[in-house]
Amino acid sequence: MKSVPAPRFLSTVCVLCLLAIAASAHAQSEPTQKALHGPPKDTLTDVAFEHFYNMDYDRATQEFEKLVEKHPDDPFAVNHLLTVVLMHDLYDTGAMNTGDYANDSFIGRTPRPTDQKIKDQIKDLVKRALALEEQQLKNNSNDINALYCRGVTRAQFAVYTGLVERAWFSALRNAVGARHDHERVLELDPAYTDAKLVVGTHNYVVGNLPWSVKVAAAIAGLSGSKDKGLSYLREVAKSDGENSVDAKVVLTLFLRREHHYDEAMGYMQDLTAKFPRNHLFLTEIANLQRASGDLPAAQATYRRVWQNGREGKYGTLHYELAAWGLGELLRTKKDLPGAAAAYELVNQAPAPDPDILQKANLAAGEMYDLMQKRDLAMKRYETVLAGNANTGPADQARRYIREAYRE
Repeated sequence: MKSVPAPRFLSTVCVLCLLAIAASAHAQSEPTQKALHGPPKDTLTDVAFEHFYNMDYDRATQEFEKLVEKHPDDPFAVNHLLTVVLMHDLYDTGAMNTGDYANDSFIGRTPRPTDQKIKDQIKDLVKRALALEEQQLKNNSNDINALYCRGVTRAQFAVYTGLVERAWFSALRNAVGARHDHERVLELDPAYTDAKLVVGTHNYVVGNLPWSVKVAAAIAGLSGSKDKGLSYLREVAKSDGENSVDAKVVLTLFLRREHHYDEAMGYMQDLTAKFPRNHLFLTEIANLQRASGDLPAAQATYRRVWQNGREGKYGTLHYELAAWGLGELLRTKKDLPGAAAAYELVNQAPAPDPDILQKANLAAGEMYDLMQKRDLAMKRYETVLAGNANTGPADQARRYIREAYRE
C-alpha cells in the first residue's frame, strides 16, 4: 500500500476540526442535560461567552480569569480560559479563515509565530487542567465530568500542537485521546450531548478520508462515518447548550465541503443575528453565497461587511477579509478593474492582517498587469516585498517584477 505523507494524514485527521474541538470547552449546565453535567452555574460565564463569540477576546480573557480565581479547582473553568487564549492566538496569527479549511490548503500554510509567553501560558493551562482531571479520575474512574474535561483539554492541545507547533504526531495522539474520552462519556451516559461534538467531528473527518488514508487512521485507532458525524453534529446544533454554537460553526465548515449550502447558510444566519459583532459569521455567509453561485448576493454581503467595519461595528477586528473575498469574486467574473479596486481596499483597513495584506497587494498587481498597467503592478509587487520577504506571495512578487503576470 502506498504510504500516506504524515503531515497530510495527521493534519487532516486532527486539525481539520479546528473550530470544533477548540470550541468544545464551552459545555455548560443546561436544561437538556442532567444537573450533574457541567460546571457550577455562574452568571459571569454567560457574560464571558457573549464577549468570546463576539470576538472581544481581551474582555473574555479577563472574565474567564476571574472565573478561574473563583473556581480554582474546576477543570471546566481552566478549559474555558485555555479556549479563549488559544483562539485569540489563532486569530492573531491568521489561522481563523474558514476558507483555508474548506479544502486542504491549510496543510502547507506557514503560520505566523506565536509569542513564547502565549505558548507557555497555553502549556501551563493544559498542565493545570490535566492535573485536576487526573485527580478526579483517580478518585472515580467513571467521573463523567472529569472524562469530558480531559477530552476537552486533550482536544485543545491537539489543536495547539498541530496548528501552532506543527507537531503532527503529538496532535494525533491528543486528538485520539480526546475522542476516546468523549466516547467513554457517551457510553456512561448517551444523554451527554456536548460530548458528541468531538466524536461527531472525528467521525466526519475520518469518514470523509480516501480509503488508503482510512486504513492508516484505523491503525491509529480511529474509525469514522461521515453520516454519523453529521448526525451527531446536527444533534448538538439543535440542543440548547453552549456547544450548539460550536456545532453550527463546524457544521457550516463541513456542509460547505459537501456543497449543502442552504443548511449551512441557515446556521450562519442564526449566528450572525445572535453575535452581530463577529464579522466572520457574516463573511462566511458571503463565502457560502459565492460558493453556491449566487454572486450578486455574495458581492452585496462582502460590501456589507466592509461597510460595517468602516462604521466601527467590528472595532479593530480584521474585517478586511471581506474585501479580499470581494476581490476574489470579481476576479472570477473577469472584472479586472473591480477586482483590483477590491484588493486595494485591504490597504485602507486599520492594521490589516499581514497575510491578507500581502495576498491582496499581490493580487492587485496581477490585475494591473492583466490590464497592462505595469507601473501600478510594480508598485503593488514592491509593497508585497516591503512586508515579509520570506513568504510565498513575496516569491511570486519577485517573479512578476522580472516578468509581468499572465494568466
